[in-house]
Amino acid sequence: MKTFYKIIGSLLIAMTIASCDTEVVLGDGFDNRPTLNDILRDQELWYVDLNSTQGIPDIPFMRKAFTVSFDFGTLYANNNLVGVGSAGAGLGLDVGSYQIINNQVSILHDIDGLHDFTVVVLNYNRIKLIDLHRGTVYYLDGYHRKNFDYDQLFYDNIQYFLQEYRAWEKVYTSNVGALNYFDNENYLQFTPGFNGDEFKSSTDRTGLNYSSLFWDYTGEYWVEDKTPGSVNKHLTLDYDFLGNDYFNLYVINENTIELYHAASGTTYEFKGRGYIQLKSITGVENDSGKSRMIDASRVLKKKK
Repeated sequence: MKTFYKIIGSLLIAMTIASCDTEVVLGDGFDNRPTLNDILRDQELWYVDLNSTQGIPDIPFMRKAFTVSFDFGTLYANNNLVGVGSAGAGLGLDVGSYQIINNQVSILHDIDGLHDFTVVVLNYNRIKLIDLHRGTVYYLDGYHRKNFDYDQLFYDNIQYFLQEYRAWEKVYTSNVGALNYFDNENYLQFTPGFNGDEFKSSTDRTGLNYSSLFWDYTGEYWVEDKTPGSVNKHLTLDYDFLGNDYFNLYVINENTIELYHAASGTTYEFKGRGYIQLKSITGVENDSGKSRMIDASRVLKKKK
């Protein structure tokens, strides 16, 4: 695992906006001009800039991926934030294969099937993929792993990191702090919702399997920067009957978080249980080998 994760928000986008979108004329392998294969492989990571998408981004593996990589016929993607920067030596998970013919790339995704794109090379580190069947245009920005800020990617999208475990179990409560209602909450779960991200809480005793938990309450949650671009975050849990509960959120490691309850002065630690490995929005690989649905809201607002 690399030093903790990254966000790509302002830094990465600012770098790409600074370059002009001047199309590169591709060669055929028999002249000095680069081929499409050269362009795609020269950049180790292609960041999927969903904010610039034209049309409806309805290809699941494109909407889910933070980055994709084209590596000698194998397509890799960073879909998870857990382990980002170390999984696949930074490239992520093997999610399918691809084939290049002239200025087109055909991607055969392991779950989402075959999709064909025309590729327009705007410059050597920015391309657009045009879905041949739907006309949707995706923009991708190229990076080498050594220049890619995985930490920023993680912290800009930390609300989705919380969703990559089936449950978070309380493992520590400080002796310092006033008694409060949250002392009784032993489990949390974070999921995408239709109108906003949701959390569930449970007062079941610790030590149980996440599959046997009874969730007592469901509400919305938000994660916000303490200061713009900060790795220090505020977590808000919306309890209708008590009002909002506010916490300072810190990531200790890739499966442990610390919550400091501002009102009582109490510190809690939670460990993630039941890691969910994502391959696509339509299908999720997890520790049980089964799959579940992921709501589209997860990705449509994930990148800032």
